[in-house]
Amino acid sequence: MRRYALRDDQWDRIKGMLPGREGYVGATAKDNRLFIEAVLYRYRAGIPWRDLPERFGDFRVIHLRHSRWSQSGVWKKIFELLSQDADNEYAMIDSSIVRAHQHSAGAKKKNSADQAIGRSKGGLSTKIHATCDALGNPTGFYLTAGQDHDLEGADALIDNLTQAGAVLADKAYDADERMRKKLEEKGCEAVIPPKKNRINPCSYDKDLYKARHLIENFFDKLKQYRAIATRYDKTARNFLGAIHLVAAAIWLN
Repeated sequence: MRRYALRDDQWDRIKGMLPGREGYVGATAKDNRLFIEAVLYRYRAGIPWRDLPERFGDFRVIHLRHSRWSQSGVWKKIFELLSQDADNEYAMIDSSIVRAHQHSAGAKKKNSADQAIGRSKGGLSTKIHATCDALGNPTGFYLTAGQDHDLEGADALIDNLTQAGAVLADKAYDADERMRKKLEEKGCEAVIPPKKNRINPCSYDKDLYKARHLIENFFDKLKQYRAIATRYDKTARNFLGAIHLVAAAIWLN
């Protein structure tokens, strides 16, 4: 098997989810597998699109197709179909900052917030917010600028969390109105350690909290893909599309 390629069993699980499959409206695609492997190769190796091996075809066509699938939500759909098997005994939420390469700046946009790139002392960065199930498998994503608070992601992903019996999160999510109250309304236990400045600290299940390392393990897997660990994409749309594809690949493993 070629480096970073899909196994036959992995391909069999997703080939029926793709545009261009047999019976799909429009022309039947002959190279869906090669295209997906090309995109995975690019993000895993962390190379410019133009440096893709020749066996994948014209890099400009691959990049354009990736952009279109990201925009139309194909990558997200594949991820969501695979993540339907999530174990909702409890859920986890966390975020991770990735450096944004200088080449990621300069996309055409109406305002800078559109592309989820922020500037701080460390330079350009993007924050990936993620939720995981009880087994550490990803269930949802949201992007913000690197300097934004973790609760910005929680606001967007709260519906993913309330499907579980409990939610594990670190101290950054210790907020009464934006987190604890919303979880309580859904009958979801908040397993969140209190901040040191709380006058009346909230209790939490310390034994269950130990499982939170699973979401950190997931981020480690995600960042094995070098073009995710360092963002080269100019648009948040394409970067998020790649994250959904890589997360789907993690589910397939």
